[in-house]
Amino acid sequence: MNTDIRILSPCGMLGYGFPEQSFMNGMEQELHGIVVDAGSTDGGPHKLGAGVSIVSKRAVKKDLEIMITNGLARKVPIIIGSAGGSGADTHVNWTLDIIDEILRDHDLQAKITVIWADFNQEEIHRAREEGRIQALSPNIPALTAEAIHETKSIVAQMGHEPIVEALKQGGDIIVCGRAYDPSPFAAIGIYHGKDPGLSYHLGKILECGALCAEPGTTKDSILGTIGEDYFTVQSLNPVRRCSPTSVAAHTFYEKEHPYILHGPGFTLDLEDCRFHETEPGVVRVFGSKFIPAEQYFIKLEGARRVAYRTFVIAGIRDPILISKLEEVEDYVQNQAREYYREIPQEDYQIQFYNYGKNGVLGSKEPETFQGHEIGVMFEVVAKTQELANSICATVRSTFLHYGYDGRKSTAGNLAFPFAPSDIEFGPVYEFSVYHLMEIKHNAFRIEQR
Repeated sequence: MNTDIRILSPCGMLGYGFPEQSFMNGMEQELHGIVVDAGSTDGGPHKLGAGVSIVSKRAVKKDLEIMITNGLARKVPIIIGSAGGSGADTHVNWTLDIIDEILRDHDLQAKITVIWADFNQEEIHRAREEGRIQALSPNIPALTAEAIHETKSIVAQMGHEPIVEALKQGGDIIVCGRAYDPSPFAAIGIYHGKDPGLSYHLGKILECGALCAEPGTTKDSILGTIGEDYFTVQSLNPVRRCSPTSVAAHTFYEKEHPYILHGPGFTLDLEDCRFHETEPGVVRVFGSKFIPAEQYFIKLEGARRVAYRTFVIAGIRDPILISKLEEVEDYVQNQAREYYREIPQEDYQIQFYNYGKNGVLGSKEPETFQGHEIGVMFEVVAKTQELANSICATVRSTFLHYGYDGRKSTAGNLAFPFAPSDIEFGPVYEFSVYHLMEIKHNAFRIEQR
């Protein structure tokens, strides 16, 4: 007899939060998995390079406490994808510490399975030498031995296979390192024998929480159900409702092609998908196709430290200065470079962001500025923190006191909201590894705790 498989997605990212009542509405169903994505590269390379989380420990513990206490009580497996945000060993261990704390607080026992996603430099060097690494897109340069050597933390996005294996081993809580976002969700359906195309398409919808509902949000719960040749999606909060349009629209979300989606070892073809509302707020989806790839590639992610940053935020309200702003900024930058002419210019960069005028689009801003005040942020990125601090201080003092034509005061060009005005940001990272690596077998290590 065919059994429908039900998956509860509490929210779009672990630590974003969700209404507890929405989650409990989902717990009233006969669930086969509670799955939450915890990671993203949307915020850039800093979290991976610095080994820190995207969200706070307090927020992650708050979300996990609800998931773990209710999931363990009902014997529903809990899966966390891309633990800690970037899914490196540092992030996974951080998440495990929070889980252990919750278990102690509630005097609970759980079988925890960890799937590590880290690859050491030797493995990546060997894959490169064997010709198994290629750029993710044409604008990404070929991976060099130097880049590998300078990148201390390299992770790969796992597919569903190691997660299915962890489910077979009976884990109560499965903590995944970096994972392809839909994979932890798809693993539930595939483990229970459901169509992988439907499982992955549903995973694509569920991994963002209630963003597929109207009004959409990542901070609420959603329920997905996989049947024989379809899946359904429905909101668990009565203030939101899924519609064929909202679910179809989210199918297009974060994709370079309208209906083709590439994942680890497969392509998902959604050209023939159909979306129907079978009852109010319940959308049924048909036609998702899973096409195995001839070669199995996983995406590698690595970040290296390249510089240090210091920045200043200030306000400008003088209409005379606003009318000459770019001219003044050019002067300030030239003065700073002249003052530090003994320092090679390639060792630092000075940038200005004029919010309220063109701070977002810069020179591409099509509108003519109209306004009475501007927020200016200037940053210095340099080889060392000391150099960034020094040049930023010079830029700030030069800007503050520059006597532009028409100025009616003798100082005070900038209004600072903070003291001290100069904010030492710290290290700056870049993605130094953003490539595909071919593998021949399951390359992810599974550990029982």
